Amino acid sequence: MRRFYPMVREGTSQVRLRHDAPVARVSFDDPNLVSCAGLVPVIRLAQQAGLHDAVADRVRLPTDKGTNPAGKVATIVAGMLAGADSIDDLDIARHGGMRSLFASVYAPSTLGSFLRTFRHGHVRQLQAAARDTLLGLAGRTPILTGADTLCFLDIDSMLRRVYGRQKQGIGFGHAKVGGYNVWLRGYNPLVATLSTPLAAPVIAATRLRAGNAGSARGAASMIAEAITTARSCGATGEIVVRADSAFYAKTVIGACRRRDVRFSVTCRIDAKIRAACESIADDEWVDIKYPQAIWDEDAGRWISDAQIAETGYTAFAGTRHQVTARLIVRRIRRDDPAQIPGQEQLLAAYRYHAVFTDSPYTLVQAEAQHRGHAIIEQVNADLIAGPLAHLPSGQFAANDAWLACAAIAHNLTRAAAHLAAGGYATLRPATIRTRLINIAARIAHRGRRIHLHLPDFWPWQAAFDNLFTAVHPAPS
Repeated sequence: MRRFYPMVREGTSQVRLRHDAPVARVSFDDPNLVSCAGLVPVIRLAQQAGLHDAVADRVRLPTDKGTNPAGKVATIVAGMLAGADSIDDLDIARHGGMRSLFASVYAPSTLGSFLRTFRHGHVRQLQAAARDTLLGLAGRTPILTGADTLCFLDIDSMLRRVYGRQKQGIGFGHAKVGGYNVWLRGYNPLVATLSTPLAAPVIAATRLRAGNAGSARGAASMIAEAITTARSCGATGEIVVRADSAFYAKTVIGACRRRDVRFSVTCRIDAKIRAACESIADDEWVDIKYPQAIWDEDAGRWISDAQIAETGYTAFAGTRHQVTARLIVRRIRRDDPAQIPGQEQLLAAYRYHAVFTDSPYTLVQAEAQHRGHAIIEQVNADLIAGPLAHLPSGQFAANDAWLACAAIAHNLTRAAAHLAAGGYATLRPATIRTRLINIAARIAHRGRRIHLHLPDFWPWQAAFDNLFTAVHPAPS
């Protein structure tokens, strides 16, 4: 009988527990330990950006449960920064020596009652405070480097599935899972982000909607708010609003034109758009090669080569909203899988992807910039992997307030990364959280001052030192 032995490379070290000093017992009894010491510089950055003042000035909640909204919002944001994705997880802000580092730290039950006091008007107040905080961060950190030349405003929706049937405002919305169109019960948040060719996206506006809301519902007013926020953050140059085909609507394009910004919106391939694409002469197509392959869901394969061209097009013709602009078309050859190798097709067939835009840039630049709209999908993924893993309350307005707090936490994470090191500016929030926030520390009190003892040989010590030095005044 043959025996198979696992292959072990000689001389290769393996991570194992020490046999000479085994762990015999554990106890949770040290009041001077914290597991997320990185909250100290990040919350100080929030104070310097005006988070507490903005919430205190703008948010007015009734009853005793709405008292001290600044402290309660700060506790929620701190929990999200540390990785909390539910109300119970916010208790991470109270462990160990956290009360020695922060004042007005509230229990999850108190924060849940606080969120349930929100109504639509109170949520709008909190969203205004979030915008004020973003303005403060933009003035304090280079989160929108290059916005004086070019700034992108991306808008997109996502379906967040929930399972509780008693939640307010839930509905069945369309989603694509594994290439299949499905209908899921949940909410439909709308998110608008600001980015530049040199800076990763920050969230400019959020809005929670029912699960059965159309993607473009409320998009025009949100774009108007985000444009005002972008201008206030120093985006004095060109602003290009990018969106997918769900936002190809006269209200969205009209909002862009009224605010004197550019638009770049994917078009649905209907009969008129297809006729415009096929009317382009063969000698006008320009071959391009993508630096990274693109997944074509309809063809079910990676696409690395394509052709682009442009023509004029009038959208919403015959109405008072008609707009004439550029129609940039990307075509991809549709290959027949049953075709014999080496034998050319008699009549070539193409898949078309059209973009309606008034971008002032060249054909190649405008097409590449529009493909960059996919960056907002990464923001959505980061939110889903963090605070939006759940929309924890049964009340709609409470979940809307939770979404606004998630945007504040995301922007604070981005700003902290810019202060830590140049390479951190484009890292995912989960990576930033691991390297800069969730660091264990021991608290030592010395002469009315606190000294944090952090782990020796921390791999990202230099970045943490940069962040700490940037937000803390020099000791007197």
